[in-house]
Amino acid sequence: MGFFYALSMRGDDASLGVTYGGDIRMSSVLKMSAAEQGRAIAAGRVDPVELTEAYLEQMNAHADTSRIYACKTADRARVEAEAAQQRAKTGGLRSPLDGVPISWKDLFDSAEYPTEAGSALLAGRVPAEDAEVLANATAQGLVCLGKTHMSELAFSGLGLNPVTATPACINDAAAVAGGSSSGAAASIACDLAAGAIGSDTGGSVRIPAAWNDLVGLKTTAGRVSVQGVVPLCATFDTVGPLSKTVEDAALLLAALEGRTPADLTASSLRGKRLGILQTVAFDELREAPALGFETALAKVIEAGAMVEDIEIEAVSNAMPLSPILFASEAYGTWKTVIEAQPEVMFEEILNRFRGGADFAACDYIAASQMLAALRQDYLALTAGYDAILCPTAPILPPNAARLMEDADYYVKENLLALRNTRIGNLMGLCAITLPSGIPSCGLMLMGPPGAEEGLLRLAQAAEAAILA
Repeated sequence: MGFFYALSMRGDDASLGVTYGGDIRMSSVLKMSAAEQGRAIAAGRVDPVELTEAYLEQMNAHADTSRIYACKTADRARVEAEAAQQRAKTGGLRSPLDGVPISWKDLFDSAEYPTEAGSALLAGRVPAEDAEVLANATAQGLVCLGKTHMSELAFSGLGLNPVTATPACINDAAAVAGGSSSGAAASIACDLAAGAIGSDTGGSVRIPAAWNDLVGLKTTAGRVSVQGVVPLCATFDTVGPLSKTVEDAALLLAALEGRTPADLTASSLRGKRLGILQTVAFDELREAPALGFETALAKVIEAGAMVEDIEIEAVSNAMPLSPILFASEAYGTWKTVIEAQPEVMFEEILNRFRGGADFAACDYIAASQMLAALRQDYLALTAGYDAILCPTAPILPPNAARLMEDADYYVKENLLALRNTRIGNLMGLCAITLPSGIPSCGLMLMGPPGAEEGLLRLAQAAEAAILA
């Protein structure tokens, strides 16, 4: 049951086309969701080795691969795919995604391959062991294709990185892809991976997912292991998947944890009570994101959800704490390394780190204590809702060239990009972004801490309504 490989030409571009059994082309398989690929492998219709080789060939042929992948792990991928192939032949597949190739953000330690977190400060860093989540996913049979580019040390929501590379937005080649998991999103959007794993400290999974019309899941801090993950702010750092569908997000989360996937069969919007967050989230909202939110919300309501506006004072009170909490911890974590070679850093990222020096330890402690109280206020006020909704980002992906030329524009767009997503990090929530149907505009659903399974069921119902 082999595949027939054929290289089809379109103008100056080459794309890999692979035909199986005379009716399935590998170019179509590469566009499948991760779950669909997993089912095809289990059914014997797709071979993991040939699927992996197709991705590697696609990576070699794609004009922007070097802007997306910091490091390709082809040798590792082939070994893992061959093991999956043998399990498929003997009926011993370990998970629904056994044999499915995915990418990893370049801050997850990978044994014998570089992990540099998008920074010259870590150039040449090669870990001896895999991060725990990478080890878990490998044990579940997922294939590691490589490490993707990112914002330097994960401290930006834009994805602009002149030190290494800046992936482009799938909807606008002149715009950034969103950060900090920029290459993670681009790898899926460009059919160079079936799914991707990123990190989210203030929105770094959800922003690139939204801007590239993908699903992005921010997990509750502390739920998914960060052992072997290059830190930014350990208090807020989370690990989560970017994917084509909510089902994929659920399966990838299960692989990261080595657990059974969430049961999504009972997903429904009928009778669900949803709050539309009015505080902060709609300030300076631009036209396209507003249209995306309104379009998606109308379909959610049509599917039977009950929605009402909600004001949450805890959100507005928490937002001014962000510079104290994030920059202080980030600079405290990286100060020694940064100040040994500040000249090798992108200036905007360097300035943002150094902003953490403006606050005393007493300021940080007071802000942390205040945030803990505000989180309790938020949870008490939202306890009667199944989820809280808002636009994922109030802006579209900014122009990369202008970001490089205009420092004020960079700072403003970066802060705006992360503003809505940061709410989930500050309040300690789980959150997910879905494509709204308007390019580069996402609908975000936020749930209470540890409620990922329920949030995924709700998100799958919303996804179905939006696509209907």
